[in-house]
Amino acid sequence: MKKTIKHTFVLVFVINLLLSLNIYSQQKGTLRGLVTDANNGESLAYGNALVTELNMGASTDERGYFVIPSIPANKYYKVKISYVGYQPKEINIFIRPNKVTHVDVELEPSSFELQTIEKVGKRVAEKNATDIGLQRISIKELESLPKGVETDIFRSLQYVPGVRTTGDVSAKYYVRGGAGDQNLVLLNGVTVYNPFHALGMFSIFDPEAINNVEFYKGGFSSEFGGRLSSVLKIITKDGNKNKFGAKFSGSYLTAKGLIEGPIPNGSFMITGRKSYSNDIMKKFMDDRDVPIDFYDASFKFNISPSFSPGTKIEVHGFTSKDNLEQNDPLEEDYKWENNLFAFKWLQVGEDTPLFFNLGLSVSTFSGEVIPNLSSTRPKSNDLTDITLDVDFSYVYDSKDELSVGLQIKDVETNLLLENNKGIISNVGSSGTKFNAFVKYEFLRFENFGMDVGSRVNMTFLSSKAGSVLEPRLNLTYNFSPLLTIKGAIGFFQQDLSTLSNEDDIITIFEPWLITPDYLNPSSATHYIVGLESHLTENLTLKMEAYYKDIQNLPAVNQNKFRASDPDFLDGTGEAYGWEALLRYNNDPINFTASYANAWAYKEVEGWLFYPKYDSRHTLNLGLEINLGYGWQTSIMWNFNTGLPFTKLTGYYDKFYIDDYFFGGNYFDTSRPFTLLDDKNLGRLPDYHRLDLSLTKKLELAFMKFELNFNIINVYDRKNIFYFRRDTGKRVNMLPILPTATIKMEL
Repeated sequence: MKKTIKHTFVLVFVINLLLSLNIYSQQKGTLRGLVTDANNGESLAYGNALVTELNMGASTDERGYFVIPSIPANKYYKVKISYVGYQPKEINIFIRPNKVTHVDVELEPSSFELQTIEKVGKRVAEKNATDIGLQRISIKELESLPKGVETDIFRSLQYVPGVRTTGDVSAKYYVRGGAGDQNLVLLNGVTVYNPFHALGMFSIFDPEAINNVEFYKGGFSSEFGGRLSSVLKIITKDGNKNKFGAKFSGSYLTAKGLIEGPIPNGSFMITGRKSYSNDIMKKFMDDRDVPIDFYDASFKFNISPSFSPGTKIEVHGFTSKDNLEQNDPLEEDYKWENNLFAFKWLQVGEDTPLFFNLGLSVSTFSGEVIPNLSSTRPKSNDLTDITLDVDFSYVYDSKDELSVGLQIKDVETNLLLENNKGIISNVGSSGTKFNAFVKYEFLRFENFGMDVGSRVNMTFLSSKAGSVLEPRLNLTYNFSPLLTIKGAIGFFQQDLSTLSNEDDIITIFEPWLITPDYLNPSSATHYIVGLESHLTENLTLKMEAYYKDIQNLPAVNQNKFRASDPDFLDGTGEAYGWEALLRYNNDPINFTASYANAWAYKEVEGWLFYPKYDSRHTLNLGLEINLGYGWQTSIMWNFNTGLPFTKLTGYYDKFYIDDYFFGGNYFDTSRPFTLLDDKNLGRLPDYHRLDLSLTKKLELAFMKFELNFNIINVYDRKNIFYFRRDTGKRVNMLPILPTATIKMEL
């Protein structure tokens, strides 16, 4: 059956490609534009462009570009450009025959005063888009995302239907029944392997440096590979192209700064963030003092040489480091860090709708558990990823788009660990993966869109090869202005995984390793169907149902006794459910309501159980109000049914012979041993929480200020986190917690 599906995808792709290559009108032209912020030159992703006379439109991509092909030539047209939070602009453009007419458009930000923002061509531009499972977050939306101690992109993802977390303490997220290591995180196209600070409580990405975010919950197209569940694509700002500037901000947890400005034919941006106080962390850790210390820093330089029109060269880097030093020889210490360096070359065709990308990157991760004199087992992990990416996309006059790419990824991992029986394993592996992708977006019909393609795996990181082809198909059909049906089916593979333990309440870091040679690469098949309805101009309803089948899922062998026993066992997984998102957006009010009904299962050695992130019902309600004169407020309420946990059934005094042989008293070699029920058979009580936020923006002389005040868990709900297994004591999540941040911009 799988071979039949793959052959069908290939046949459909070849037919559409052949049909499209011969379609070109001699009396038509193409309009291409780059939309930027007039104040700083930053590209504006997901804006809209509309040719009013023809009612033809397009949305800007993550680079700020839009392309509208097949426009009757030798005429002037009015083109409206709009972006939420900016003043729309109308320009007159003459379209040349058989040419690409390029225009640069700068939009002025709206003032802080209360006003209605015009929306132009949004439904026209997106009605045949093959974007099922995609959540886009723009630079303006980032500013109004829910805040905890401070704005955090990972914590904000937890309000997206289909995304789960295991509690207030963790920013780690799980998508549609998939494990945490099945989420691909890309920073400017480069993989980041451990994107968490402070025991996983916060992400390592400073939101001040982010331009836009794309989040795929499943069914993502063939340009993405190596993960089974989701893709988080983060694009950072380029830096102010018009003037030098600086931003400084502080919260109860960190102090951070950003400097930016123009350089010849380009711009730069440098950011830094450092934790300075652990007092707020006690609220996350049941009033325990945890000496967490972390920092992150990044830079980005970009130039557009005047001698090479359409060329943009980027050099960017990122580093982060965490230290947890207990200052107690009886307690274990932890440390981990990420480092990234990348070069990117973007070429836009001068007189052709062609986009070309070349990227070379190095991404590393290292982490270590230092047991000192504690009973914790030592663990250390190193990973090095060197990747070369080449891809191009071409927009035909028929509006169809062809994308082709090649990736060469060289990965080396080293892992030293000791299990609870004292068996030491030194696992090291390396491999080089050659893969290509090809996809064709069939967009020539106004009410129908299709994205068909596949990844082609020529080699794998692991010794055992998986499937050569990973076919993907996305479909969209617009029945009427009120109803659009979307669907996706795809096959995905992953040959890197983390060493994670389902029994861990808090995971410090999860070591990465290439799939061992005795296991096959993990694979998953996604089946997704959805509908979208624009009930009114300002009211949208989206619904999606999905089924995910996961095979060859590596699971830690908890019963390893001899050194020759495998560290991992082969497991399977299954997840299914449905989600709904209702959004009302009419300045000054923005209201969202989302609901998810989901099931997730894992099976290892015939033992079927719920993973720790399985929750049956999730409801999120959000209200944002622009009060005018720089004031903005938001209210968030979320609810979910209880997470699974393993119940305690009792204790008994167990005799430990190792204590006797290593100097213990024969009559005092027994300790309490916990008796547990079946794995994750119990359910914690339901969870719910209300958060409030109030923001004020103001300008004083040459400086801009933003003051933000938040209250987490307004009515002090006693949400349970876990039961301590040594004492049975209940540990709760965050109590009521007022926080504040201040941001200053020069």
